Amino acid sequence: MSIIRRNVGEIATIAVLLISLCIPFVTEDPFVYSVANQIFIAITGAFSVYLMLKMDLLTFAVPVFMAIGGYTVAIAGLKGGMTDTFLLTGLSFVVPALIALPLGVLVLRLKGVYFVLVTFVLTEITQLVLFETPDLTGGSNGLVGMPATTLFGLTLADNRAVLLLAIAVAVLAAVVTAVVTSYHRQNFAAIEENEILAQSLGLVVWRYKVLGFVVAAGLAGMAGFSLVNMLLTAHPTSFTSASSVNYIAYTIVGGRVSMFGPVVGSALLVGMSNLFSNQGQYSQGLYGLLIIIVILVARGGIVGTVVKLASSICRIGSRNHIATSARSSVVGEHT
Repeated sequence: MSIIRRNVGEIATIAVLLISLCIPFVTEDPFVYSVANQIFIAITGAFSVYLMLKMDLLTFAVPVFMAIGGYTVAIAGLKGGMTDTFLLTGLSFVVPALIALPLGVLVLRLKGVYFVLVTFVLTEITQLVLFETPDLTGGSNGLVGMPATTLFGLTLADNRAVLLLAIAVAVLAAVVTAVVTSYHRQNFAAIEENEILAQSLGLVVWRYKVLGFVVAAGLAGMAGFSLVNMLLTAHPTSFTSASSVNYIAYTIVGGRVSMFGPVVGSALLVGMSNLFSNQGQYSQGLYGLLIIIVILVARGGIVGTVVKLASSICRIGSRNHIATSARSSVVGEHT
């Protein structure tokens, strides 16, 4: 029972994502499919930010590893003829993770604003590489016409299949995130609370930070796979530094205290972004205003604030119950 209580956020997240597999079977609305695809891609990418925040590291490198995962899948499909869903999903996780391993050893020596700055610069460098290597990445034209993925010989080409795959990838990303954060919960918490103290007590901090960075890179790569599979195109404009701000916003607005936070934040901000897009030149202003309002009202994110309010209500109810019981016992003694 205590294990379930400790992992309630992880369990709720996976359960909600599994239930979401029903969405393609209850509607055929192309707009719903489009928005839902965006939401589940956002959720997968936001898990990468969430995992790094568990070690008090704010990363802008999500688009970097999304690009690596997305372009790896596109190249494998266009030039290698690879379409198997399991193989492509594995590639989208493993290749960014392998690249992140030596990169993490270097950048994780930095802390605070310096780490943020370096991860932001990595995104800019990635953009330059994508544009300046046309033989590999297609340059400014990108890689167009990626073949549809297949599953046990079945072609996943229609909108329903694409959405199902995006949800399945999000579920897999949630499972990976839940396993890593649950198994290393105390170590990550110690690093987040006081890295120097944790290191002085014998915790090998760099090992866990590299582990988190590598897994976060793999999660971002999976989000890149979902994005490229939806668009059937890998293009540099899909992985700009501006998009890294979005993934951070999804996590912060939803709440970093629970894995359910990125899910709520992604669903709210992506959904409202599509709604505000009908307002023309006011859309970006409305989107920014929404983020400001949520942050001011819910300092711990939406999920964090709800959890805090629920805990306060439970404590008040418990105190009232104790007080009522005490008064009843006193009255009983007098009678």
